[in-house]
Amino acid sequence: MRASDRAYAELLRQIQVGALAPGTVLGEVEQASRLGVSRTPLREALRRLAADGLVVQQSPRMTVVSDIDVDDIRSLFEVRRALEETSARLAARRGDSAVFAALSADFARAVPSEGSGREDYYALIARFDAAVDAAAANDYLTAALRTVRTHLGRVRRLARDNPERLAASVAEHRVIADAIAAGDPELAAHATHLHLHHALTSVLTALSADPDPVKGTP
Repeated sequence: MRASDRAYAELLRQIQVGALAPGTVLGEVEQASRLGVSRTPLREALRRLAADGLVVQQSPRMTVVSDIDVDDIRSLFEVRRALEETSARLAARRGDSAVFAALSADFARAVPSEGSGREDYYALIARFDAAVDAAAANDYLTAALRTVRTHLGRVRRLARDNPERLAASVAEHRVIADAIAAGDPELAAHATHLHLHHALTSVLTALSADPDPVKGTP
């Protein structure tokens, strides 16, 4: 892996999990040293993050992690809803029912509230997303979803401390997988719509209780 790719992947991960909070200044010298790369690949990584909208260059020498607020989250979910409902429909028409029946069984066994179950569950969601992308077989749709998911990582962590929401999400994903396995495009899209509605409601509720996880502290 190139140094710039390694730096990009690590900075992206830290932004998504909140280790680099909104408003954090990303000094070139400090970050290059911390990540074990030279300043040239670090600058390339920062340019990619800026193109993603995850950092903002406030001056030639100052790059900061961008804020994300309620309006950003609503806009993100508007796009996500359109893309994921379309993907679910296409997957139900084109996908291998056995693949999604197996994923449904995996969701039935998922217990995200216990031990390493939470990280295992997010890994299962990633496998589900990849299966839907493959079944939809539309490179333009997949590319658009990749951009949405880049930002979604920052938002998803707001639900990490809500066991009830995680349990509901398991059930919702299982319904979507079952609908795709059954080859029912409209049920798959409707189940996706309901899942995203509940996910957005949960995130906005968490944000209203504690805005700092998204906006950062002054």
